[in-house]
Amino acid sequence: MDGKTLARLGAVVFVAVAVTATAIEMTRKDDPQNSPPAQARSVTERDPLDAELARCSGMGEAGPRDPSCLRAWDENRRRFLGHSAPPPTPAPTGPGTLFPSAPADAPPDHAAPAIQAEPSEPQVR
Repeated sequence: MDGKTLARLGAVVFVAVAVTATAIEMTRKDDPQNSPPAQARSVTERDPLDAELARCSGMGEAGPRDPSCLRAWDENRRRFLGHSAPPPTPAPTGPGTLFPSAPADAPPDHAAPAIQAEPSEPQVR
Protein backbone atom coordinates (compact mmCIF):
# COMPACT_ATOMS: atom_id res chain seq x y z
CA MET A 1 0.00 0.00 0.00
CA ASP A 2 1.41 3.36 -0.95
CA GLY A 3 1.33 6.55 1.16
CA LYS A 4 -1.53 8.27 -0.69
CA THR A 5 -3.90 5.35 -0.22
CA LEU A 6 -3.02 5.08 3.48
CA ALA A 7 -3.64 8.84 3.98
CA ARG A 8 -7.02 8.61 2.24
CA LEU A 9 -8.03 5.60 4.32
CA GLY A 10 -7.04 7.47 7.53
CA ALA A 11 -9.07 10.52 6.49
CA VAL A 12 -12.15 8.39 5.75
CA VAL A 13 -11.89 6.64 9.13
CA PHE A 14 -11.50 10.01 10.90
CA VAL A 15 -14.57 11.47 9.17
CA ALA A 16 -16.60 8.33 9.96
CA VAL A 17 -15.71 8.54 13.66
CA ALA A 18 -16.55 12.27 13.74
CA VAL A 19 -19.95 11.73 12.06
CA THR A 20 -20.77 8.87 14.44
CA ALA A 21 -19.87 10.91 17.53
CA THR A 22 -21.97 13.83 16.28
CA ALA A 23 -24.98 11.57 15.64
CA ILE A 24 -24.72 10.02 19.11
CA GLU A 25 -24.48 13.43 20.76
CA MET A 26 -27.47 14.81 18.84
CA THR A 27 -29.73 11.87 19.71
CA ARG A 28 -28.87 11.86 23.40
CA LYS A 29 -31.53 13.47 25.59
CA ASP A 30 -30.58 16.08 28.15
CA ASP A 31 -30.84 14.94 31.73
CA PRO A 32 -32.63 17.73 33.70
CA GLN A 33 -30.82 16.76 36.92
CA ASN A 34 -27.39 17.48 35.43
CA SER A 35 -28.20 20.77 33.72
CA PRO A 36 -26.47 23.83 35.31
CA PRO A 37 -29.68 25.89 35.81
CA ALA A 38 -31.31 23.03 37.72
CA GLN A 39 -28.23 22.59 39.90
CA ALA A 40 -28.05 26.32 40.66
CA ARG A 41 -31.74 26.43 41.50
CA SER A 42 -31.49 23.46 43.86
CA VAL A 43 -28.47 24.96 45.68
CA THR A 44 -30.27 28.25 46.34
CA GLU A 45 -33.38 26.40 47.49
CA ARG A 46 -31.33 24.43 50.02
CA ASP A 47 -29.38 27.38 51.45
CA PRO A 48 -31.12 30.75 51.92
CA LEU A 49 -27.74 32.46 52.34
CA ASP A 50 -26.84 31.55 48.75
CA ALA A 51 -30.15 32.99 47.57
CA GLU A 52 -29.44 36.21 49.46
CA LEU A 53 -25.90 36.40 48.06
CA ALA A 54 -27.25 35.89 44.54
CA ARG A 55 -29.79 38.67 45.12
CA CYS A 56 -27.09 41.00 46.44
CA SER A 57 -24.73 40.32 43.56
CA GLY A 58 -27.53 41.16 41.14
CA MET A 59 -28.14 44.53 42.83
CA GLY A 60 -24.97 46.08 41.43
CA GLU A 61 -23.71 49.19 43.22
CA ALA A 62 -26.64 49.23 45.64
CA GLY A 63 -25.45 45.96 47.22
CA PRO A 64 -22.70 47.43 49.44
CA ARG A 65 -25.20 49.93 50.89
CA ASP A 66 -27.87 47.33 51.70
CA PRO A 67 -27.72 46.21 55.36
CA SER A 68 -29.06 42.73 54.61
CA CYS A 69 -26.36 42.25 51.96
CA LEU A 70 -23.69 43.34 54.42
CA ARG A 71 -24.98 40.79 56.94
CA ALA A 72 -25.08 38.06 54.27
CA TRP A 73 -21.50 38.82 53.17
CA ASP A 74 -20.36 38.83 56.79
CA GLU A 75 -22.00 35.43 57.39
CA ASN A 76 -20.48 34.04 54.19
CA ARG A 77 -17.04 35.33 55.23
CA ARG A 78 -17.51 33.79 58.68
CA ARG A 79 -18.44 30.43 57.15
CA PHE A 80 -15.56 30.52 54.70
CA LEU A 81 -12.85 31.57 57.13
CA GLY A 82 -14.20 29.63 60.08
CA HIS A 83 -14.20 32.60 62.45
CA SER A 84 -15.83 35.96 62.60
CA ALA A 85 -14.08 38.96 61.16
CA PRO A 86 -12.97 41.67 63.60
CA PRO A 87 -15.57 44.38 64.06
CA PRO A 88 -15.03 47.34 61.77
CA THR A 89 -13.40 50.33 63.41
CA PRO A 90 -15.47 53.50 63.32
CA ALA A 91 -14.31 56.12 60.88
CA PRO A 92 -13.01 59.36 62.39
CA THR A 93 -15.70 62.00 62.42
CA GLY A 94 -13.55 65.12 62.47
CA PRO A 95 -10.37 66.09 60.70
CA GLY A 96 -7.36 64.24 61.99
CA THR A 97 -4.36 65.97 63.44
CA LEU A 98 -0.89 65.51 62.09
CA PHE A 99 0.66 65.01 65.54
CA PRO A 100 -2.02 63.63 67.87
CA SER A 101 0.38 63.40 70.84
CA ALA A 102 1.30 67.12 70.69
CA PRO A 103 -0.38 69.28 73.32
CA ALA A 104 -3.41 71.01 71.89
CA ASP A 105 -3.36 73.86 74.41
CA ALA A 106 -0.16 75.51 73.06
CA PRO A 107 -0.77 79.14 72.08
CA PRO A 108 -0.75 79.78 68.33
CA ASP A 109 1.86 82.54 68.65
CA HIS A 110 4.37 80.05 70.04
CA ALA A 111 7.33 80.28 67.68
CA ALA A 112 9.52 77.38 66.74
CA PRO A 113 13.10 77.46 68.09
CA ALA A 114 15.45 79.45 65.94
CA ILE A 115 18.01 77.62 63.89
CA GLN A 116 21.56 78.70 64.55
CA ALA A 117 23.52 79.67 61.50
CA GLU A 118 26.89 78.11 60.91
CA PRO A 119 29.88 80.37 61.32
CA SER A 120 31.02 81.90 58.08
CA GLU A 121 34.69 81.33 58.80
CA PRO A 122 36.13 78.11 60.07
CA GLN A 123 37.51 78.25 63.57
CA VAL A 124 41.23 77.84 63.93
CA ARG A 125 42.37 75.63 66.73
